[in-house]
Amino acid sequence: MNNKKVRNINRQLLSNNWYKLEKLTFEYQRDDGSWETQSREAYDRGNGAAILLYNKKNRTVILTRQFRMPTYINGNDSGMMIEVCAGLLDGDHPEDCIKKETEEETGYKLEKVEKVFESYMSPGSVTEILYFFIGSYEEKMKIGEGGGAEEETENIEVLELDFEKALEMIRTGEIKDAKTIMLLQYAKINGLFSNN
Repeated sequence: MNNKKVRNINRQLLSNNWYKLEKLTFEYQRDDGSWETQSREAYDRGNGAAILLYNKKNRTVILTRQFRMPTYINGNDSGMMIEVCAGLLDGDHPEDCIKKETEEETGYKLEKVEKVFESYMSPGSVTEILYFFIGSYEEKMKIGEGGGAEEETENIEVLELDFEKALEMIRTGEIKDAKTIMLLQYAKINGLFSNN
């Protein structure tokens, strides 16, 4: 933290049940040189990783479907979300984390993944950095059914979709998850399925 325009940061823990919610009060120097007191809440759930599994030959991607309570209470009638495989780092290196999550959630064992970018997903209120990966899959790499770790009560359904169909599902609103949209758009922009 090297921003000279921020000083006197005071942290107040509001909740530490599932993850940590803090109220941060601090002074911020305005462009005219004066200092103003600001207050924000920040939710710290740790950093995460997400991956788009793709099969160039078959022009398919692996996505997941699971119930997400926060979407359910905010207008998603079923609460079900179609997403790329993802998970929290929990102290792991992002590459190790996403390989483990891929196996748990989809049943595919990947040896090689490629980090393509990283992003703050909601920088106004959440501290999380998400590391984005792509990984090629083939049927022979499937070693299990997936579905998520039993102790995490995820109840994940594994979907294999045509890439163009997945892109269309963004337009129709069937896919509304930001990380999934970002990785599908990355694949389109970077010609992941082109014949080059």
